[in-house]
Amino acid sequence: MTAVEVTAGGRSAREVLAWSRELVESALRPAADTLPPSMRRIAGYHFGWWDEHGGQTVADGGKAIRPALVLLAAEAVGGGAAAALPAAAAVELAHNFSLLHDDVMDGDRTRRHRPTAWTVFGVSPAILAGDALLTLAFDVLAAGGHPAAPQATRIFGAAVQELLEGQHADVAFERRQNVELAECLSMAAGKTGALLGCACALGALLGGGSLEQIEHLHAFGRDLGLAFQLVDDLLGIWGDPAATGKPVYSDLRSRKKSLPVVAALASATPAGRELALLYHGERPLSDADLVRAAELIDAVGGRAWSQSQADELLTRALRRLRSAGSVPGPVAELSALARLVTHRDH
Repeated sequence: MTAVEVTAGGRSAREVLAWSRELVESALRPAADTLPPSMRRIAGYHFGWWDEHGGQTVADGGKAIRPALVLLAAEAVGGGAAAALPAAAAVELAHNFSLLHDDVMDGDRTRRHRPTAWTVFGVSPAILAGDALLTLAFDVLAAGGHPAAPQATRIFGAAVQELLEGQHADVAFERRQNVELAECLSMAAGKTGALLGCACALGALLGGGSLEQIEHLHAFGRDLGLAFQLVDDLLGIWGDPAATGKPVYSDLRSRKKSLPVVAALASATPAGRELALLYHGERPLSDADLVRAAELIDAVGGRAWSQSQADELLTRALRRLRSAGSVPGPVAELSALARLVTHRDH
């Protein structure tokens, strides 16, 4: 994380994330204990709670951005974080369901500085563990006992369906030579924006917010989610492996059609055409090819465009946030968190 994280009074964004992680784990661990033993073992490894043999360990369990959004959104509309805790746990479970499947689909061997679950336990067990987490997410949300739980479950289900559609498009793009930038933006809005928007909407709903507040916070989360994906795509090419926990040029090595790549391919420039020759070739990309591909994307403006888009989306998201919130402290913390996740190093 970068230093762009201090609120105007109150907690820093880093402190908010630590608070969110501690609070959501208090709900996640008991929920995970209800899983069948085989699924519980894989889930606990993926969350960083234990090693592949079930021994206790302390590993990176993720940034807890999505549960933080749920909890802060509840507070921003005048509610309490405790009322939204089941939703925070459900969103984090759904996010990690998608990561377990994503790692299999992308063939990623490293996540959070550890071997991915499928490389340790096998492809099929990792897929089943992801399924188990998604099932558990709905159970946790429905069992929370909040009067708005049925509505929350419908919002959550719709977001998961949109996430799956985005993931499907992401995979489908790998088999296509020509992908339009608008298609890629729509894919990212579903793949990442849907769940962040859902997180904020659920927090506002369970915090007792008005329909207008719920809508504004939902839009805030969706814009932030798309900005998040743009930054994630930049890190997938230029991120420092020591910070990201993934190999250098990881997205290029798998010829992933991320937003900076598609922006460059769609540029109709000599550099864009050279990149297309590399990307559409049959042989694996060498280390020299990867360096050249990154240079071409940068030269044609794919890197600058992605950061500019992320900055514009952040501005729009913060405008939505100012229209939605009624409690200054949580609104300031949401603002700081939004700035942090769009200027992060992992």
